[in-house]
Amino acid sequence: MASTVFERSLPDARLVIDSLTDARLKPFWLDDLRTPPLFPRYRGTAGFDLAVVGAGYTGLWTALQAKERDPGLRVAVVEGRTVGWAASGRNGGFCEATLTHGAANGLSRFPNELAQLDRLGLQNLDEIEATVARLGLDCEFERSGSLAVAVEDYQLKELKDADDGDGEVYFDGVGIRQLLDSPTFLGGLWSKRATAMIHPAKLAAELARACAEAGVEIFERSPVRGLDSELPSGPVTLSTDGGFIHADQVALATNAFPSLLKRYRLHTVPVYDYVLMTEPLTDAQLASIGWRGRQGVADTANQFHYYRLSADNRILWGGYDAVYHYGGRIRPAYEDRPETFRRLASHFFTTFPQLEGLRFSHRWAGVIDTSSRFCAFYGLARQGRVAYAAGFTGLGVAASRFAANVMLDRLSGESTERTSLEMVRSTPLPFPPEPAAYAGVQATKWALDQADHNGGMRNALLKSLDAVGLGFDS
Repeated sequence: MASTVFERSLPDARLVIDSLTDARLKPFWLDDLRTPPLFPRYRGTAGFDLAVVGAGYTGLWTALQAKERDPGLRVAVVEGRTVGWAASGRNGGFCEATLTHGAANGLSRFPNELAQLDRLGLQNLDEIEATVARLGLDCEFERSGSLAVAVEDYQLKELKDADDGDGEVYFDGVGIRQLLDSPTFLGGLWSKRATAMIHPAKLAAELARACAEAGVEIFERSPVRGLDSELPSGPVTLSTDGGFIHADQVALATNAFPSLLKRYRLHTVPVYDYVLMTEPLTDAQLASIGWRGRQGVADTANQFHYYRLSADNRILWGGYDAVYHYGGRIRPAYEDRPETFRRLASHFFTTFPQLEGLRFSHRWAGVIDTSSRFCAFYGLARQGRVAYAAGFTGLGVAASRFAANVMLDRLSGESTERTSLEMVRSTPLPFPPEPAAYAGVQATKWALDQADHNGGMRNALLKSLDAVGLGFDS
């Protein structure tokens, strides 16, 4: 079995350990939010036209766009913790146009409408950029594009084939290292328009500000415990620790957390993703690697890394390990995984040996709402009064806004281009219950690792899972 570049070029173990010595166990983005928004707890009983459960990107985009469609609506957002505290404040800040988790996944899942989905995804990203400008959202939005880099020979062909001479441009090893200098890079593809970089926590906070200014009522530290709609018509009742909300319509935006609709509780599994953030680079350190275009970067292995620059020239470095815990449990204790942080730090210094001595200031983890088709799915329940979107599988920063529009379209009952999509009308296969889910995920992770060590060749298990729509990706 062949080794990978991260095994062939190991940095000194002491360098790795020293780099992590002072790293805080806290998401940098949330730590960097100097004045986080504050909203009251929900108390009492009240009626709303629309109640949104969850104050991450999906929930906030839903509330904001509902008010923009109809300013007269009374809209509430109810959050169990605080605005953006979960995935929306912990992600890498890659705001990507894709709605299908990349072209290859989209082609295998929705071959007849991939061109349409690509067009809608790019339109959605353009509209996000326009909204940021129109509302003055201070979220460090940079339309820098992204680099997909090959670090093994077998990864080159897919990147070469994607070159269209326009928005997707291939660079050989020499060319890619002129954009960003790493001895591990053998080639790369610059997608010039399809990705923007944002500050995740600032985007959530600014969306909450825009919601509040539009008249949305936001409630924090108000977990929703149940959803009741016994009558075939009339309001849906949400029960919280502080009282009851009666809403004509409800949008569920709970990401990886258990759905209030039991039918969807096996349609996602929570997978932990781990991230490091360096201290700010000096001018000399930044010059040693280049990166003048400030693109987001990811390598193209099954177990991949993603990385980008912050506004103050820190490097965020995440990915590779994807950890599922038995029973789909979500616990704070899972956020500190020393062996994963050491592995990430080792791979960082393999990629950028010229940054020897750089230290990490933050380390953290977040939960990805993984679906069996790797991209979002949409549900409608309670005689069309409750809409649901989940399953973004790590690429929801931009797709969450598209999902918000889908939910609002479906709640309105109108037929739109979005609601006619096969992607919207179809539902992925659920994951099996335990213990099969845990065993299946572990076996699949092993198979993906084997593929990365075997020239990308997928074994019989991966091919079988792909065939039945139960593939798995980190």
